[in-house]
Amino acid sequence: MKWKDLDTPSLLIDREIMMDNIRNMQSYADKYHVHLRPHTKTHKMPALAKLQVDAGAKGITVAKVGEAEVMAENGFDDIFIANEIVGEVKLNRIKKLAETIDISFGVDSIEQCEIIENVFRNSQKPANVLIEIEVGENRSGVIEERDFIHLVDYIKNCDHVTLKGVFSHDGHTYKAKDLEECRHLYNEAQKRTLHFAQLAEERGSKLETVSIGSTPPLLHDFGVMEGVTELRVGTYILMDVSQGNALGSYSRCAASVLTTVISKPTNERVITDVGAKGLTMQSRSEGICATKGIGYIKNSDGVHIDQLFDEHAIIYNEAFRNQVAIGEKVQIIPNHICPVSNLYDYAYLISGDEVIEAIPILARGKMQ
Repeated sequence: MKWKDLDTPSLLIDREIMMDNIRNMQSYADKYHVHLRPHTKTHKMPALAKLQVDAGAKGITVAKVGEAEVMAENGFDDIFIANEIVGEVKLNRIKKLAETIDISFGVDSIEQCEIIENVFRNSQKPANVLIEIEVGENRSGVIEERDFIHLVDYIKNCDHVTLKGVFSHDGHTYKAKDLEECRHLYNEAQKRTLHFAQLAEERGSKLETVSIGSTPPLLHDFGVMEGVTELRVGTYILMDVSQGNALGSYSRCAASVLTTVISKPTNERVITDVGAKGLTMQSRSEGICATKGIGYIKNSDGVHIDQLFDEHAIIYNEAFRNQVAIGEKVQIIPNHICPVSNLYDYAYLISGDEVIEAIPILARGKMQ
């Protein structure tokens, strides 16, 4: 089947570009003698995660317990949930997974660990946790050294919680004004993560894992500092407009949304049949990943989606309006691929003009 014959909207993945992206990031990790643990929240597809592991990745990362369950059901036995998991219901699900696979997850407070200790009291295996370090994104993670030391000491005295390592996410590099600032923020995040790892070692906690990662710095050869053991990166496999802007090219964007022109009501307006329910309304307003509009028309001369309704994409561009016919199909590179993957039941793997495979997005909607 030709991909242009698919009904729309459809999520497309270019096989050759994707495989190049997988190999390039694995080569980067190998160059610096660190493990690669891809974040599969980007695609939510066990089939793609298998390609990453087959290429050399050491296990996978997920964001939610539900994603971990799907990946475990599909044969993955080394999973890290890069998130604080709170609540007995979710922790009991992790305890069940721990019976058959190696699974770890994030913590950043004693209160959280108190609940974990109680839930795992009757488990044959302890809960394996990594402490998250806040490195500048202003999200979750330990900020103060004294809080970190108290948390390390508390875990040391737990009978059912084991400290496996530390992790951080330098997501603020997305907002770097240029590549030099991106490099600086990335290096400072590494130093801060390694500093906290050293604090844990000084308290007598031998760490197996020091995990870092976000895609923008790792698209460029900024290096990996000694002491880091793992790169935890996600978007690189499919890429999107924001990552393409950080790279300076959309040539590595493997994913696109196929959509049909359904109306041309004015001399400059074009309407297609994908809206916020198939593309998301996300954009980035500053830095090297800043986006224009709400999606880029692939292979166009700078044509972007100007507005989204639930089921309609609106483009205001007279030249583009005169180039396309009603019924014609075009591809949109999303601003941010991760939420887009969560909007489709299948992604269509394509090569050249052909559809190779319809891949089920089995972790779609697994947000709990």
